[in-house]
Amino acid sequence: MHPILFELPIFGGLPIYSYGVMLGTSFILAWYIVMAIGERDGLKPDVLANAFILAALSAIIGARLLYILTNLSEFDTPASWFELRRGGLVAYGGFLGGFLGALFYLRRAGVPLVRFADVAAPTLALGLGLTRVGCYLFGCDFGAPLSDDAPGWLRGWGTFPHWPDDQGSPAWAHHVDAYNLDFDAHYSLPVHPTQLYESLAGLLMVGLCLLVWQRRQFHGQVLLVLTATYGIWRFLIEFVRDDPERGEAFGFSTSQLISLALVPLAAFFYYDRMKKQRQHPVEVYQLGGPLGTKMASKPEPVDGWKKLAAEDDAEDKPKERPAARTAKKAIKKKK
Repeated sequence: MHPILFELPIFGGLPIYSYGVMLGTSFILAWYIVMAIGERDGLKPDVLANAFILAALSAIIGARLLYILTNLSEFDTPASWFELRRGGLVAYGGFLGGFLGALFYLRRAGVPLVRFADVAAPTLALGLGLTRVGCYLFGCDFGAPLSDDAPGWLRGWGTFPHWPDDQGSPAWAHHVDAYNLDFDAHYSLPVHPTQLYESLAGLLMVGLCLLVWQRRQFHGQVLLVLTATYGIWRFLIEFVRDDPERGEAFGFSTSQLISLALVPLAAFFYYDRMKKQRQHPVEVYQLGGPLGTKMASKPEPVDGWKKLAAEDDAEDKPKERPAARTAKKAIKKKK
C-alpha cells in the first residue's frame, strides 16, 4: 500500500496521494480517447471538448455529493466536503453527475446526448479500472474478510497495514472497531481485495465497449450495454464488500438500489432504440474500416426495392444526346 506516492518539497512537504494521481490519469487518458473516437464519429472537436470538461466536473461533483449524502457523520465542517485527495467518491454519483452535465451542455449545443454518450462510454469503464487501483493503494473500498482456506496469495493482496500514525488504513481501522482486532496488530484481517476485482472488471468493460463500437447498430448502444453490464457487476460485487461508507437501505447498499433501477431501464431503452432503428434506419458508424469508421446501416425508405428497381431502369435506358433533346423541344413549339 502506498496512500502517498511522494511529497513535493514545498509548503513543508506537500503529499501527493495515490488516489488523486490515478483519478487525474484517468481524466487525461479519457480526454484523448473522447477526442479520437468522437472526431471519427463526426462530432466537432469544440463540442467534444466542452462536453468532456463539463461532464468531468459534474462527475466529480456528483461522486462527492453522493458520498457526502451517504456519510454525513464524517463531515464536521463544509470545508471537509472538498478534501478529495484521499478519496471519498462514489462511482454511481460520478456517472449520474457526468450524465447530467453533458446533457445540459449538449442540449444547448443542439447535439443528441446519445452521440456523445457512446463516445464517452469506454472512458467511464477506464476510469473505473484506474481509480480502483488508487482505492487499493489507499486501502479504501475493501471487501469482507476471507475464509481461513483462502489461497495465500489472495490473503496477501487483501491485507492492509496499521499506519505508523496510529490511524491505520481504513480496513485496519474498521476491523479494530467491528471485529475486535487488537489495536497493536500490524495488519488488518485478510479481506477480499475488491478494489482489484473492480479494476479488472473495469478494464474488461473497456474491451466490451470497444467490441460493441465495432458492431454498433444504433446510437446509444455502447452506453446502454455498459450501463447494464456495470449495474449487474456492481450489484454482485457489493455482496463481498465490507467498507462501512457505502450507505444502506432496505437490506441493500446504495449502489445496489441504483443498480436495481438502472439495469431494467437500460434493457428497456436498448430494446426501444433497436426497434426504432429497424423501423426507421439512420446512419450509424462503427470503429474499424480503412479510415477508422464504416457505416453500419443506411437509411432507406419503406419502398426501397422499388427505388432500386427504378434506378436500375434509369441506368439501362439509353441517354438522349443534347442535339436530339433540342430538336424535340423545337417540334413541340411548332405544334
